[in-house]
Amino acid sequence: MDAQGRVVARHEGEIAVPDLLASLGTFLGPGGAVPDPDAGPSPVASVPVPAGSFRFPAGIVADAGRDLLVVADTGNHRLVVTGMDGRVRSIIGSGVPGLQDGVKNFARFRSPRGMAFLPDGRLAIADTGNHAVRSVDVAAGTVETISGTGEQARRRLTGAGPARETAMASPWDVAWFSGELWVAAAGTHQLLAIGLATGMLRPAAGSGAEGLHDGPSAEAAFAQPSALAVAAGRLYVADAESSAIRQVDPATGRVRRLVGRGLFDWGDHDGIGDAVRLQHPLGLAASPDASDPTLYIADTYNGRVKRFHPGTRAVERIFGGGDGEDGEAGDRDGAGMAARFRGPSALAVVSRRVFIADTDNGVVRIGDLTTGRVSVLRLAT
Repeated sequence: MDAQGRVVARHEGEIAVPDLLASLGTFLGPGGAVPDPDAGPSPVASVPVPAGSFRFPAGIVADAGRDLLVVADTGNHRLVVTGMDGRVRSIIGSGVPGLQDGVKNFARFRSPRGMAFLPDGRLAIADTGNHAVRSVDVAAGTVETISGTGEQARRRLTGAGPARETAMASPWDVAWFSGELWVAAAGTHQLLAIGLATGMLRPAAGSGAEGLHDGPSAEAAFAQPSALAVAAGRLYVADAESSAIRQVDPATGRVRRLVGRGLFDWGDHDGIGDAVRLQHPLGLAASPDASDPTLYIADTYNGRVKRFHPGTRAVERIFGGGDGEDGEAGDRDGAGMAARFRGPSALAVVSRRVFIADTDNGVVRIGDLTTGRVSVLRLAT
């Protein structure tokens, strides 16, 4: 709206920052300077951040065999590597936003999020703000770009191409599935796949249209796919904008809706199948027990963690938000629903524990599946 209250432009959905600034520039009067999006980070971004704190952590992954927990310290543009006890082992990334490969204190990320371990032990990271996928040798602390150019893709991916030369848009999570590294490309409403041996990036599922439509992988429609998990040979997708959980079956090549009804259907209801309502889930993790394909959902806007049984399509709340139908946000440990989260957005499951990136509270919490207790993971050096 202009200064007289008249509507002068409109745009539905998300808009890229350069396009927004260019649009605003046409309506600013004399002396209305438009910030330069390429001017680089502000001086604040270079201030050192303490090792024992997080700023909007939005990714977490665990390797029980190596006693490793890695947290994407998203707001600090770095990865924090700890043991399961919270003892900090290393920090990867300088803390200054950028796209730079190299050793841990030299490398740069920009708002890293979802992560997954590769078969060779390396860690793959959805470097969301750089529109890239990176890999890290956790022991050596070295970082390498494996996909993306650093520029945001303006349109959906329609064919395969060299991964390092192909632009992506807002990769939100990654998962090793069916011999490839799959990417939840939220910006183009697609799932992409990277062949690590070939160095090629291809569209794996999703037409690029925003919606909730099942069918063959090339015809299916997603709406900001934001989290991936693998269980019992199938890929599961938290489709955030449609508040849905989807399934990709490699045997049939089809995408199937398990929970969720559409872009404008959300809520906070437990139940089975079509009776279930979520609200913008951003996190998904599978039980490490291969005989029990149970998933855990970070139901982000409801401030809860829920358990999901794909075979029956049953969903039940287990941690956070209170007993009411509308989850209550907060910052509190406790038992079961007495705990309070503020924007939980990533999960990792190890044995009987669920590690929870409680994003807006700036902490990692642990939900004990045996006792039902939720407590903060205390970092130590």
